[in-house]
Amino acid sequence: MTTIQSAFGGNVKRLKGALHVHTTRSDGRGSPEDVLRLYASRGFDFVALTDHNIYNTENFAPDTNLLIIPGVERNFDIPRSAGSLGHTFHTVALGRSPERGNKYVHNQRFEFRGPVENQHELQPYLDEIHEAGNVTFLCHPEWSGTPAREFDRMKGHFGMEIWNSGCALEDDMDTNAACWDEMLGLGSRWYGVAVDDGHEMYQHANGWVMVNAERTVDGVVDALEAGAFYSSCGPEIRDFRVEDGVAVIECSPCLSAGFTFTRRPSRLTWDRENAAVARAEFRVPEGHKYVRGVVKDARGRRAWTNPIFL
Repeated sequence: MTTIQSAFGGNVKRLKGALHVHTTRSDGRGSPEDVLRLYASRGFDFVALTDHNIYNTENFAPDTNLLIIPGVERNFDIPRSAGSLGHTFHTVALGRSPERGNKYVHNQRFEFRGPVENQHELQPYLDEIHEAGNVTFLCHPEWSGTPAREFDRMKGHFGMEIWNSGCALEDDMDTNAACWDEMLGLGSRWYGVAVDDGHEMYQHANGWVMVNAERTVDGVVDALEAGAFYSSCGPEIRDFRVEDGVAVIECSPCLSAGFTFTRRPSRLTWDRENAAVARAEFRVPEGHKYVRGVVKDARGRRAWTNPIFL
């Protein structure tokens, strides 16, 4: 029996996309036009401009022909008095088309309604976002100071950030799937998302998703919610599957390629001399909930598959 991770099935060309992007519409340094032109020049197919608490649906640089995914980043602070280890819950919301139920409109602003003490107080806000025809993912857990036990009961997210360029470049945080395996081990079916969260221009176009979808807003958002994508900071993943209990990953030539699974160290194949690993395989022991693939190139840049659930 063969199970192919959904990012790699079918004949559709995978689309390269940025899902967490800031501009001068909030606290970014680049104008929407300049930011979109930068992404277009780096070969991106779609971008979500997710400025803080202001919704975007517009392509400010129509000459780029980028597909614009409706989006916003919502900020929910945690007061120091709450007893939480963290200081904030940030959430990116991505919208489908109005025909598919997106109730948010361009330039809609979201008022700050006070801090939340914990994930349970946050949940009604998430429910509201989902009821408005948007999907959500959790942002930068390390930067936010939130270990998995601070968000393990949240409902409705399709994923969480496993790479965040802004946090990585400025704080050396959120670089390699912090807390993701803990959530997967608890039975969550959250997918892993690489983003830029770029504020300075040099932070853009360092992390992205490769989505197996038709080039429409609804096609991309549906594929994200279904986990039909992988995330990367450079390497290409060409296939990921499980054949009769053996996990197989194929990729562009890399320093290492391998697998992470429930509550165990990663199993990696290395080529430290030539950085020419293009395939790795591993028989996953019985009784594990999932297996995911990860590769690293000679420059230290990673790419991550989403899990195959066993």
